[in-house]
Amino acid sequence: MYRLWVCGCCGALRPRYKRLVDNIFPEDPEDGLVKANMEKLTFYALSAPEKLDRIGAYLSERLSRDVARHRYGYVCIAMEALDQLLMACHCQSINLFVESFLKMVRKLLEADKPNLQILGTNSFVKFANIEEDTASYHRSYDFFVSRFSEMCHSSYEDPDIRTKIRMAGINGLQGVVRKTVNDDLQSNIWDPQHMDKIVPSLLFNLQSGEGTESRSPSPLQASEKEKESPAELTERCFRELLGRAAYGNIKNAVTPVLMHLDNHSLWEGKTFAVRCFKIIMYSIQSQHSHLVIQQLLGHLDANSKNSATVRAGIVEVLLEAAAIASSGSVGPTVLEVFNTLLRQLRLSVDYELTGSYDASGNIGIKIIKTHEERQLQEAVIRTIGSFANTLPTYQRSEVMLFIMGKIPVPGVHPALTNAGSGGCEGTRMIQIMLLKSLVQVTTGFQTTNMLTALPNSFLEPLLSFSLMEDPEVRLLVLTILLSVIDRHDNTPKFSSISIISDISVLKLKVDKCSRQDNLFMKKHAQQLYRHIYLACKEQSSGPQHFETLYTLLALISMELANEEVVVDLIRLALALQELAQTNEESLSVYNRCAVHALSAAYLNLICQLTTVPTFCQHIHEVIEMRQKEVPFLLPEDVFIENPKLPASLEKLEGDVLFQQSKITEVLGGSGYNTDRLATPYIPQFTDEDRLSKRKSIGETISLQVEVESRNSPEKEERTPAEEITFETLKNAIVDSVGMEEQERERRRQVVEKFQKAPFEEIAAHCGARNTFPMFSLSALPRPPPSPSGTISSGYGQTQSRSVPVYEMKFPDLCVY
Repeated sequence: MYRLWVCGCCGALRPRYKRLVDNIFPEDPEDGLVKANMEKLTFYALSAPEKLDRIGAYLSERLSRDVARHRYGYVCIAMEALDQLLMACHCQSINLFVESFLKMVRKLLEADKPNLQILGTNSFVKFANIEEDTASYHRSYDFFVSRFSEMCHSSYEDPDIRTKIRMAGINGLQGVVRKTVNDDLQSNIWDPQHMDKIVPSLLFNLQSGEGTESRSPSPLQASEKEKESPAELTERCFRELLGRAAYGNIKNAVTPVLMHLDNHSLWEGKTFAVRCFKIIMYSIQSQHSHLVIQQLLGHLDANSKNSATVRAGIVEVLLEAAAIASSGSVGPTVLEVFNTLLRQLRLSVDYELTGSYDASGNIGIKIIKTHEERQLQEAVIRTIGSFANTLPTYQRSEVMLFIMGKIPVPGVHPALTNAGSGGCEGTRMIQIMLLKSLVQVTTGFQTTNMLTALPNSFLEPLLSFSLMEDPEVRLLVLTILLSVIDRHDNTPKFSSISIISDISVLKLKVDKCSRQDNLFMKKHAQQLYRHIYLACKEQSSGPQHFETLYTLLALISMELANEEVVVDLIRLALALQELAQTNEESLSVYNRCAVHALSAAYLNLICQLTTVPTFCQHIHEVIEMRQKEVPFLLPEDVFIENPKLPASLEKLEGDVLFQQSKITEVLGGSGYNTDRLATPYIPQFTDEDRLSKRKSIGETISLQVEVESRNSPEKEERTPAEEITFETLKNAIVDSVGMEEQERERRRQVVEKFQKAPFEEIAAHCGARNTFPMFSLSALPRPPPSPSGTISSGYGQTQSRSVPVYEMKFPDLCVY
């Protein structure tokens, strides 16, 4: 009796908060939390917030004891009570209570029982969703990052429990991010020490659901079953993490992704890598997209000596990233992006030609596979086009010039990286690859000013490539011209050459030629005509070349034509007919018939564009006559799989040819310039025409230097080149010394004469020689010479080259 009284007395003396805490636990844990007593405890905590830390400490003490005694029912009750107190109490004293709470959660996460780990995680997630009024200076979440990351990699035997543990770990990481990302007083969750644990853990679970492709920027429409999968939960968590990343944190978030893909060889498959970066690009703020792209470019450079499949995987990811990125998101280093891609293209060609490369690490020499390098090259070219599509017009023009400057020219640009890579073939491959890149960049290119779209610095080297012997290079050049000139998407309507009886069915889009277009044609028209003419003289031209030339002529007629241009184009078409007729270049029968067919198809088109009935009548009469007598001069019989050609093509006469005189007559009656029409087109031949059969542009450089030196004024006075020997050089040095002494003596005498001779003698000397009339205009300095050596003053007319001041011959008395 005495003992009972002592116990009751001691119980009554216990602090009230302990009694209130004890009362929430029932005798049988199966009964759950005593709700009435829990309400009393909550009311007490709200009334006396200074007691919260003691309540938390006592609950933590009870929970630790119950965990040690395996009384898991009471553990669940203690955590439920803690959760309710956290949700109810938002005051300044909660920080002290949180320490006890986190200590209890940590205790549960350290337990071996999966249910306790899940219970602790759930409580932590509820806590993470609470917005605290005051920040904590001393709270640390390092343990939780490590423990939740470990749970994400759980390998528990039971698959159902394993899935639950992994999902708990993902939820826990999401809670840590939410709790710390906006708290400046916490340790930075974006530090590499944390990101290197969080991101790989998420990617590990994301990879387990690789079969489900990311369908949209935000998977809000996922079914309930999908939401329960670790992969789907991971994707939502990963998106939230990236969405909270600020400008300075993007790198730390993306670097672990790159390392994970490297360590687990996930670039080769490309599917998972692409999926990861789709999530990244859709989740981060759009203005930060270029940071991801720059990291991928840097990673591509770092893997330059890795296998082609790895590099191709990174390039494919770049392609997808560029497609998602908004306009202009490549960032300020636009040219660096293309420089990196072009460098990889050049390296790939070098590897393909050499057949091996030094692999990364200590592996040594690794043999490459040609087809893998080809796939990489195509991927790089597609990626260049994808990047270009994100750029505004002015930046795309800069990229076009940049790529053009990268095309290797032997003797000007350095050779390929490896000296043994086969110079000519390597140069040719690089030229083709870079021209293909230009095709990608110019595809869809829209400009209102052709002068800025095709400046001299771009157009002249591009047209120079059109004279190369390689037919693939010439075709690429023509394709680039089509892309730039076509501003109304008319190119597909001329995909094949044919005689169209009524062009209205094509529904062509034609705008009036603007002032800028007129200036462009005034400046560059003769260049374009000349290269079209020379392209038709190439023996290696095939059906594709002639179809592209036809499209080019048609686009010039619709995009850049005024009356003068129309006349020149008609004259050009007639000149092509004459080219095939006279056959000075000894073209094959097919090429001659193809040129005739090209001329006929274009004249049929231009006559309908001019809408002059008599002109159309003449063209149609000739076409009808050809259909009856010489169908092999029309495109329908030439540009087919098995062209119907004669064994030889004799000189044609009569009604099967388009008559220049007839066309001049009918167009002159409609107001066209009859003088121009009556003058046959003669291309402005230049020194470059001698190179039309060259194999590389490198020959252009040496031959142009040779031609310029041959045309220089000094050349006329030079003696033929003689063999240079040691004696020759020795004599030249001795002679030059003697000449200098004579010149010095002569000048001394002239000066002495002017100083000492009387004025009458000097005047008489000048009058006698009459070598320097003081008021003769011919002695005045003339303008400096034009760069080409001649100044064009009309169609084929030139005026003589002016003599620069330093080349003029002055009288002796004028030289001091």
